[in-house]
Amino acid sequence: MGGMNATPEVPAGASATLTFTVTDDDTAAAVGSGDLAVLGTPRLLAWCEAATCAALAGVLPSASTSVGTRVGLEHKAASPVGAEVVVTASVLHVDGRLVRFSVAAEHSLAGGTPTLVATGEITRVVVDRERFLARLG
Repeated sequence: MGGMNATPEVPAGASATLTFTVTDDDTAAAVGSGDLAVLGTPRLLAWCEAATCAALAGVLPSASTSVGTRVGLEHKAASPVGAEVVVTASVLHVDGRLVRFSVAAEHSLAGGTPTLVATGEITRVVVDRERFLARLG
């Protein structure tokens, strides 16, 4: 199996930061995780996962991608519609194809000091695109 030596070198500390604005479509009421018009945890998690993908975007060869396998997220503060949420993902640990990220999100309301919205860890595994999809069929 020659594919084993094709595992990309993911540098520890590789990171990405993405910025999102909370819309009505992102609220707990809209995504079914509650009935309030504040950022829903499922959407926040999706944004955190997007940041992990962005951190790997410049590292993985085109034949490879990554899939999420484990998530731990603590949603600490509510973000209203219109809030700008900044999400950062940083590589904590690499073990072969397994990559563990630290994620954090914060917002600033009306120019105030940043508020920590969430912290957590997300694990992704690097896979060969074609081989992964072939296993599904």
